[in-house]
This record gives sequence, C-alpha cells and structure tokens, in this order.
Amino acid sequence: MPENTEAPLLAIIVPCYNEEEMFPMTCPTLVQLIDGLVNKGKIHTDSFVCFVNDGSRDKTWHLIDSVCNENPKRVKGIKLATNFGHQNALMAGMMTMRSECDCMISIDADLQDDISVIETMVDKHAEGFKVVYGVRNKRNTDTFFKKFTAQLFYRFMQRMKVKTIYNHADFRLIDRVVVDQLALFGEVNLFLRGMFPVIGFASTEVIYDRKERLAGETKYPLRKMLSFAWDGITSFSTYPLRLIFIMGVVVSFFSLLLAVLAVIPVFYGKTIQGWASTVIPIFFFSGIQIISIGLIGEYVGKIYKEVKARPRFIIETIKNKKTRTEEQGNK
Repeated sequence: MPENTEAPLLAIIVPCYNEEEMFPMTCPTLVQLIDGLVNKGKIHTDSFVCFVNDGSRDKTWHLIDSVCNENPKRVKGIKLATNFGHQNALMAGMMTMRSECDCMISIDADLQDDISVIETMVDKHAEGFKVVYGVRNKRNTDTFFKKFTAQLFYRFMQRMKVKTIYNHADFRLIDRVVVDQLALFGEVNLFLRGMFPVIGFASTEVIYDRKERLAGETKYPLRKMLSFAWDGITSFSTYPLRLIFIMGVVVSFFSLLLAVLAVIPVFYGKTIQGWASTVIPIFFFSGIQIISIGLIGEYVGKIYKEVKARPRFIIETIKNKKTRTEEQGNK
C-alpha cells in the first residue's frame, strides 16, 4: 500500500446499536472502501473506521473489540456506558476522534446509505467544501407511510422556520474545522441535521439512492421517528409558541363574534335554546388551553434538561485511539 501523507486523513464514524447481524458485513465493506481510496491516493494511509457501540444488548461490542485487535490501524472502537441514543453516539464518535483526522464521514451501520458516493464526497472536500451532505434521490425502499411521513416532516420543518437539508439524514462528510465549531454547541438535546446548516461553511450535496437493509431490524420505528421529529422542531424553533399566540388572537376574535351573535336575539325577545351552544364552546376552548399548556410544558421541559447540563454521553472504553501529536512524535 503506497504511503500518502499529503491527502486528508479520513475517519468514518459508525454508531452501532444491536448490529451483530449487520456488523460482519459492515466492517469489511468500509475497511475495503478505505483501502481503495488510499490506493487511489485520495485519503491518508492512516484513515480509519470508528464504530461507536451505543449500549448494545447483543454481541456488537464483542465483534467490534475483536476487529480492533485484529486490525488496530484501520479500525477503532468506542464503547458507551449505556444507550444514549443515535445522535449522542454519533456526537461521541465525532468529539473523540476529531483530534485524529482531517475530515470525517458519518454513516449508519445498516449501509442503506450508498457508500459508493463516499469517493465523490472526498473529491468535493478536496475542492474546498467543508460540509458535503448525502441527499436521498429516491425512497423506493421505504413504505408508503414512511415516505409520506418523511416528506411531511421536512416540509413541516421548513414551515417551522428550521433550516434543514431536504431528504438528508446523517450521511455527510464534515471537515475538522466544522467539527471544532460543533464542539462549541453545548445543548443536551441534539438534532445534528439542524445544527450543521446553522454552523455554516461552504457546503454542497451528493445525490444517492437509498438501499434496503441487508440484515437486522430498523432502529427507528414509528414511535422513535415521531419523537425525533418533535425534538428537532422544539430544539430549533420557537415558532410553535408564536402559533399559540396567533391561535389565541383568532379564537378571541371568534369568541367575541359569538358573544355578539348571542346577545342580538335578546333585543328581539328571543333566547338561544339548547345546551349545545354553551357546552361546545367550553369543550373547544378547554381543548385549546390544554394543548397550549402542553406545548409550553414541552419547551419548559427542554429548558429543564439543558439547565441540568448532564453529559450527552459517557465513554466506558476506547480502542486504538491515538492522537496526531503522538503519531508524529513516534516517527
């Protein structure tokens, strides 16, 4: 393998949660990819893959540990103390390995994101782009419901004034300078898809077709997808609170109008018969109040979590970590 110390040192960060079925395919595929890019002279010869075990209950960490021992130069591993969630696991990998690389790519362990475009990402980085977003061209592998809800989510995020990249998940290349700026963000509630557009820097997109999962089960069922979407909205936009105010103004206007309509018949000696005209508005306004209080409570709850400032992740073990300074000192 030819030495190439001028090309950027690339780290591929892969969060893993219960991926023992997929890992035997994922690891050699990504290692082979790195070897190919090294042979082409596009990345540094010490480029590597870092697997982050996010509290898996199966044999995922055992498999990661074994590969780290067999191939210490090309594979590194991080074991979190418990399950902190996908976004926190990804952050753990980026923050831990940023001192060892010039740029990094985040990708899920299921390899549904097309790794063949990684070379294009590297080329775009060489052109000067600091962030290269992987954007899905088609969702043929998704069910109709998932495709519909995903498109609805991105449109809703735009309406909520949240800056995101349409059809982009967490498959992206980022330069180390961007990761260093990301480290300055101290929030506990992470929504990385919204954080990178806020950071800025020169960015571009590469289009790819999403593949089917080859093994294992999806780690994002409907419940988690809805929770993730809600976290993204409330973490980056106060627009829902403004909607409450607007809704309050509109409801107040119609309430005043109803009051006028209820008073007018009195002057003609008529009264409104039935309880519906009384009970229905009560239920309606009560529902509005409960929804409003609940929405405000969501924001207060996020403030509560942020104020406690608990760590976003806790690392139990790191395999094969070596800083660039130490590396240079050993030469």
